[in-house]
Order: sequence, then structure tokens, then C-alpha cells
Amino acid sequence: MDLLRVPQEKKRRVIINTDAKNEVDDQYAIVQALLTDGFDLRGLIAAHFGEAKSSHSMQDSYDEIQLLLDLMGMKDQVRVEKGAAHAMPDEVTPVDSAGARLIIEEAMKEDDRPLYIAFLGPLTDMASALLLEPQIAQKDIKVIWIGGGDWPVGCKEYNLGNDIPSANVIMKSSLELWQIPRNVYRMMPITHAELVHRVYPQGKIGKYLVENLIQFNNEGRGRPTDYRVLGDSPAVGVMIFEDCGEWDWKPAPEIDGNMKYTHVGKHRPIRVYRNMNSRFIFEDLFAKLEMFSSR
Repeated sequence: MDLLRVPQEKKRRVIINTDAKNEVDDQYAIVQALLTDGFDLRGLIAAHFGEAKSSHSMQDSYDEIQLLLDLMGMKDQVRVEKGAAHAMPDEVTPVDSAGARLIIEEAMKEDDRPLYIAFLGPLTDMASALLLEPQIAQKDIKVIWIGGGDWPVGCKEYNLGNDIPSANVIMKSSLELWQIPRNVYRMMPITHAELVHRVYPQGKIGKYLVENLIQFNNEGRGRPTDYRVLGDSPAVGVMIFEDCGEWDWKPAPEIDGNMKYTHVGKHRPIRVYRNMNSRFIFEDLFAKLEMFSSR
């Protein structure tokens, strides 16, 4: 609706990097980003999610992004690029891809607005872009990462585990990093009942989001039966309102092979979130889905 139309010069330049087919929470974050008029969405990048679940995980993510766009009637309206097909082998060898090149292209543009890049999986494409074009470290970029273990010790965490070298590249860089670690992104539980009540009635995309999530939960051993943690949605929330959670500036750690943090105290501070306002994020999603469906 026109009342919610944001002037172009006030829109936030945004790129979403997503391992969309890894589980069933990326989809909610992608849809919310697509429906946020305050975002000037410069592109979606399909990310890999290792090889344990699929030998072609990046392609799976790419196909899932295209499916979401198709269900929303947005096919070919948003740029979609393929990111790296696998993790970086070490901290000095980038994995070149169309996704990394998109990051470089947007970062190097003459634009007074910051560039927000949200990573819902590993940091492979951000680290690769930085290694391919070091000049982007001097640009006004805000890297938002859903990943890393609980502060301050660290622990095994899925997104980090899919590319530890890339996380270290970013931790040691001068880029502005907003980290939403595991203990914080897990503050986003929502019940099946609420999803059926608030999301399922909202057209093809609402039906798909809920059916896909419940089927995923029901098919996997050890998965919850009544709820799901929508752990990627905070990345969208903090781009809408950066104080959507409380946070602190902390010197960036280095990360060892066990995914523990080593607090060496020699890297620039990063923003580390310590909690998240889930209702702000969920209610925004519900309202945007309902308005989109009614149109």
C-alpha cells in the first residue's frame, strides 16, 4: 500500500546470502525481506551448506530461492546469483563465484547509503569477495551474520562449521560485523499452531511456508513436534531496526578448529547481540504477509 511506500533515497541497500534449502527457517527470512519496502534488495545469493546433507547444496539453495519467488509472483523481479559451491580451503584462498562478484559490484558502487549484507549460512561469499577485492574493506558495509557459538566461549554451530576459515577472514578484517550467535538466534521459537493461524491462510506462499516447515519437523528424528526456531529471521529484524536486540561491542575473536573463540584482543570490535525481540520480528512478518496476500 502507498502509505508504507519508502522514498528510494531512504531505502536500505540489502543483499541476502542464504543457504535456503538447508532447513526451513531461511524461507521465512527471505519472504520477510522481499516484503520489506524499506529494503532496496540488490540481490539474493544462494549459499552452500556443506556436503553432509547434499552433494550439491548451493544448487539446492538456488532452486529453493527460485521456488519462493515463483510462489510470490516475483520471478525475474529480483536478481539471484549462485554463491560458492563449497567452503574455502584456507584463509587465503577465495572461492570465486557470481555471488561474490555481486557483493564486490555493489560494494564498489558510488552510493551514499550503507550496504547491508545478511548471511544466513556460512560466510564463504563475503570472505571470498574480500580476498578477491580488498578495497571493499574500506567501504560502508555492514555484515550481519547468523552464526557462531554462544559467547564468550563458543561451541559447535552449524553455519560456522560449514566454513571456519571464512569466519576467521571476516573476524580479522576491518569490516563492520554484526554477529547474532547461536544462543541469540535460538530466541526465535514459534509454535506450529501460531504458524497455522497467522501464516498458512496467506496465499500460496503462506501455505508453502507452513506445510514445508511442519513436514520437515515431522519427518526428522529428534526434531520438535510443536514448534520451530526461526533462527534466520533476526538478520531481517536488525536491518529494519538495529536495536531489535541488545548488543555490545566486543573485540573480534579468532576461531579454532573446535569452533571455540580465542580472545586475542588484537582485532577491531564487532557488534555481538545478546538477545532479540522476537515479537517485533514475527508481528512484522505476519502483517506484511497478510497485506501481500490481500493484494
